[in-house]
Amino acid sequence: MHNPLLQTDGLPQFSAIQAEHVEPALEQVLKDNREWLASRLAAPMQASWDNLIYPLDEAGDRLERVWSPVSHLNAVANTESLRIAYNACLPKLSDYHTDMGQNQALYEAVKAVADAEPNLELSQKHALARSLLSFRLSGVALPEDKKQRYREISQQLSSLSSKFSDNILDATNAWFKQVSDLALLKGIPESGLDMAQQAAQQRHLDGWVFTLDFPSYYSVVAYADNRELRAELYRAYTTRASDLGTNSAWDNTQTMRDILRLRQEEAELLGFANYAEVSLAMKMADTTQEVVDFLEDLAKRCKPFAELEFAELKVFAQEQLGINDVQAWDVTYISEKMKEARFDFTDEDLKPYFPVNKVIQGLFGLVERLYSVRIQQSTAVDVWHPDVTFYQVYELDGSLRAEFYLDLYARQHKRGGAWMSDYCGRFKRKDGVQIPVAFMTCNGTPPVGDKPALFTHDEVVTLFHEFGHGLHHMLTKVDYPDIAGINGVEWDAVELPSQFMENWCWEPEVLNMISGHWQTDAPLPKDLFNKMQTARHFQTAMAMVRQLEFALFDMRLHMDPQAAEPRRLEQIQSEVRKQVAVVQPPVFNRMAHSFSHIFSGGYAAGYYSYKWAEVLSADAYARFEEEGLFAAEVGQAFLEEILQTGGSRPAMESFIAFRGRKPHIDALLRHSGLVQAA
Repeated sequence: MHNPLLQTDGLPQFSAIQAEHVEPALEQVLKDNREWLASRLAAPMQASWDNLIYPLDEAGDRLERVWSPVSHLNAVANTESLRIAYNACLPKLSDYHTDMGQNQALYEAVKAVADAEPNLELSQKHALARSLLSFRLSGVALPEDKKQRYREISQQLSSLSSKFSDNILDATNAWFKQVSDLALLKGIPESGLDMAQQAAQQRHLDGWVFTLDFPSYYSVVAYADNRELRAELYRAYTTRASDLGTNSAWDNTQTMRDILRLRQEEAELLGFANYAEVSLAMKMADTTQEVVDFLEDLAKRCKPFAELEFAELKVFAQEQLGINDVQAWDVTYISEKMKEARFDFTDEDLKPYFPVNKVIQGLFGLVERLYSVRIQQSTAVDVWHPDVTFYQVYELDGSLRAEFYLDLYARQHKRGGAWMSDYCGRFKRKDGVQIPVAFMTCNGTPPVGDKPALFTHDEVVTLFHEFGHGLHHMLTKVDYPDIAGINGVEWDAVELPSQFMENWCWEPEVLNMISGHWQTDAPLPKDLFNKMQTARHFQTAMAMVRQLEFALFDMRLHMDPQAAEPRRLEQIQSEVRKQVAVVQPPVFNRMAHSFSHIFSGGYAAGYYSYKWAEVLSADAYARFEEEGLFAAEVGQAFLEEILQTGGSRPAMESFIAFRGRKPHIDALLRHSGLVQAA
């Protein structure tokens, strides 16, 4: 059988990939890699970088090129047959990685390279040190019976994480609300109504259909005057994949408990007190207490401001809207009304000025100006959906630096959220340098009818965020895959380039580049820009404590050996909410059941990374503010010391090399409008 997944010379042949290709391709590459490793370890030769590490990197790259298109399609073009094939492969993949991580002979060989080759580059030594730590975290030193148990745990966790994600996708896809009476939709802007009408037509229904895809959900909870409709959407959204959801088959309750129980058991097998300690072993933060102290200090600074903001919201709701008992499904709606009253504009007013093509063009222009590259679209590429576009990044001398796919819009059978993943990374091979290829995925407002996609400013910020991750992956100059791009970067520093990019979305010069009315190309009016800037810090403290709530919940959950016990998760969540939250959600809220970041997205005991890295990113951006937003030497320094170095050295070293000192928290507080809290 011709198998397109095994054709790894160029880009993936997405239109040719079928579910039946998945298992045979994975089995073939795993078999080839295992056979090579067994013969290499049996050979009587001194291990070196060239005869062990380089071919190991080749084997890893081959596996990534086979598996990453499958993993990506499972997230963005999910079908029942693909899902079955994908899930059938997870135990095999888990077994392979466990075999590699627990291979004593391989560990000794890698250690011999680290000990015996004094002329290695510093980046190579750093890669080997991280690799040896990874062996320990994979249980290489465990006795055989515990190694076997570790293997079983790894297999189960891999399957459970996928199940958690599948349940959310199924619960999201299954629910929709058909409305036939336009009077019930008062307040929802034209763009939201058009989107809902298009959703109805796609389902061959009359009227308007609202779904739990975020753009549709948000159009109701932010704008619908009908309080019952807001409450219905809110309840459906916050009970997805839970015991209160529409289908008990998608309930993540037991899945979460099983994940937490297995993570704790894995931690104890490896000699750690809890899973949070395992998580921090390869992060910047040294101890769990350091993380908790960091989060609680931020909460202490921010909560008084958040309480003031919420008190103002309740007064406004009572005096202007006649809402005396503010509920969670009212908060976003009231906030939008407050913003309109206080600043004479809403997010909806901005959308006509952010058509997708203008945003993309401006984003590329900014990147080209900062980092001296050129970005060009190519249409001669196989993609997984008609909405997907493909681009190439060139050096000014015309040489190809990287390539990437953009998949920007929400749709059925696509997981929610926004992320950057990759097909392959930079790798200096014997036949030349392999260029990085990235997948950048968002779930923004789709085009409706003849109109282009019109983004909210928040959606623009999200795109810039993911593009920051993409730049980190694509612009690396590190030649070794394990530490090139985002690979090998401590997880709590990996958000630095992405959050750094968000800052540009507020700069007048950049806004001129990324905005223009979709019909006339007229620039964003100055009065609208001024209103937007004035409103920038509107309820930022409430947003901050919400993120701190998620981060503290995640950390405490994974610090608690009894977290898997019935009701313990809910108890921890309740305790954290009492400590930091100002908006107390209703008892039916099941946020944790769809908290993909920590149960299926790699952020377990790591959600704090967003705030940790935001301190770094805000302080890094402050140098641009101090020395000139487009100062060539500052952009070059960020490129050379942060983006190009990837994981080739500790993240703190990279930050100090760029900033000249360790990070300060002042810039984050200033950017958040909380200067007085310092």
